[in-house]
Amino acid sequence: MHARTVSTVGTAIAIVAGAVGTLVSQVDQSAGARSSDTSARPLMLDSKEGELRTRRVHTDSSSPASSQFILKVSPKNNGSQSLVAGTEVLAPGAALPKHRHLVQDEILLIQGGTAHVWLGDQERDLHTGGLVFIPANTWISGKNIGATPIALTFVFSAPGFEETMRCNSVAAGETPTPITPEQQQDCAHLGHSESAGRLDSPKK
Repeated sequence: MHARTVSTVGTAIAIVAGAVGTLVSQVDQSAGARSSDTSARPLMLDSKEGELRTRRVHTDSSSPASSQFILKVSPKNNGSQSLVAGTEVLAPGAALPKHRHLVQDEILLIQGGTAHVWLGDQERDLHTGGLVFIPANTWISGKNIGATPIALTFVFSAPGFEETMRCNSVAAGETPTPITPEQQQDCAHLGHSESAGRLDSPKK
């Protein structure tokens, strides 16, 4: 009787161990498949490296936040399907027009200078090292109120808005083409964003 019980327990343990081994193997295979399916490539870029683009010339009296920007991480730049990141420099007095992103969260990192930022129903000055977290559907605008340029880094939680940025610009070295307010609106729709319009932007 005792021998039969030990044998039964031993058999049960072997079955459980085999099942666990099979499950672990399946998890490993699944993880391997996910790893091999990803097309994102590792990147290390210096400050001036990436996809440099020049903003198109506005046919109305509005001005873009900066004349150029660099896209560094995106599906087209390195195959990332999860993040978009880039940089631009805001000269003293330059402003980010009031707008919102309908799908993506965004983070802005302020490196140098002083910015006055309007975010939803909040506003305040931010300095070197400041961070702005912009949930989707939140209105955002800002202005460089300091005497020195602001090096701005932007990170989006999902691809999309980089297509708006490309639509509003040309590759560096090309002659910037004119863009009408209606075309700017069409470009905004590409990246799931909305603009409040230049006259609706807060002023300081």
